[in-house]
Formats: sequence, structure tokens, C-alpha cells
Amino acid sequence: MPLPDLRLPAVVFVALAIAGCGSKGVKPMSAPLGVAPEYVARDSADTRRRVNYQDQLTLAAEALRSGQSEMAEKRAKNALKLEPGRPDAYVLLAALATQRGATAEAGPLFQKAAELAPNDGNVLNNYGAWLCGQARYAEALTFFDRAVAAPGYRTPGAALANAGGCALEAGQPERAARDLRRALALDPANPYALESMARSEYAQARYFEARAFVQRRLSAAPATRSVLQLASQIEAQLGDTV
Repeated sequence: MPLPDLRLPAVVFVALAIAGCGSKGVKPMSAPLGVAPEYVARDSADTRRRVNYQDQLTLAAEALRSGQSEMAEKRAKNALKLEPGRPDAYVLLAALATQRGATAEAGPLFQKAAELAPNDGNVLNNYGAWLCGQARYAEALTFFDRAVAAPGYRTPGAALANAGGCALEAGQPERAARDLRRALALDPANPYALESMARSEYAQARYFEARAFVQRRLSAAPATRSVLQLASQIEAQLGDTV
């Protein structure tokens, strides 16, 4: 199953440099002639709301990382009330829903985020992963393609790996091989791409090639039950049942 690429907000110290504040709200105080005037910064309501939004989102992400799911959800919902037109809180709420197994609830949240950020590669990749998990393969592959093409997307290999794995599930081996090889060209140690390539080779009875990819997968990240099972199946086909 494709993996979401949930990039949660890091701790950000927001001062007066928030977009849109500029010099607005800064008023000089009266001062005697020849004395430099003092300035008092008065944040606009819009600036205060944006700062509060970022604070709530940062606290939500920190709570999620530390396993405080209820607090994370509360903070994310607070952020959403402040800035309902930004995607980050929707992604975080979707991550929380996914974490507790409420995949049906996560879908509309991922979708809303994608509608609000149609050129954000991470957001598009996340929604594609959810769609593929629901066996909505054609839609998922479209969103992965959009993610890869998104301007400024820093990790297209993640979307390509997801696209390849999803194509494999959809019974499109040629596209799967194409996207997975592109993913590994960008990120040779991508665990999901390596495991998916091993599965692709195994499905086509290329067992030595499958073994090579599964060995790379085991070197790239800790073993999972699924990859160990695949490795065992490969070795059985090669006649090594030890």
C-alpha cells in the first residue's frame, strides 16, 4: 500500500515578518524636535490570527509526535478555525484519523487539503496514497502524476514510489516498473520502492532479480513482516528453503 508523505510543521518562531504585515500598524510616537522618534508595533488582527494559527499547528504537530493524539486533534481544530483556507491543519487531522484507523474519515480531509493546495506535491501525494488504499487506482495515479509535476516539490521520488506501488496493485506492471525505477534513480534506498520492485520481479518469475531488490530493501530499513514473507517466498522459488 502506498505510503503517505506527511510532513508535519516544524517549530517555527514567528515574529513580525509574517507575510502581509509590512509596515502596517507601525505608528511613530510624538517626540521633541531633534530626538529620534520611537516606534510601537501594533499587529493587525490578521497578523495575530496568522501567528496564532502557526502556534496552534506547531503545538499540534509536537503533540502528535509525542503520542498525545487528543491534544494534537484539539490544537489542529483550533488552527482550522483560525485559518480554514489553509491545508496544513487538514493534513494533520487526516494523519490523526489514519493513525486511529479511521481511514474513511481521513479521505475527505486529504481531499480538502488537495483542493486548497492544488500545486503542493506533499499534499497531492498524501491524497493519492489514500485513494490507492481505497482501490481507486485511476484517481490515485492522476494525483501522483500531479505531485511529481508540482513546482518546487522536493521529494518527487516519494510520489513516484507510491505511483509504482499503486500501479502494481492496479495490475499495470509496465507502469509500475517505469515509476519504481524512476523513484530509485532519485532515491536508491527508498524502502517502499525497493520492496515494490521485488514484488514486481517476483510476479514476473524473475526470482534472482527479486532477491537482489529484497536484499537492498532489507539493508535500507528495518524488516517488516511483509518483506520477510516476500523474502521467504523468493527463496522458496529459488530452491533455498533453509
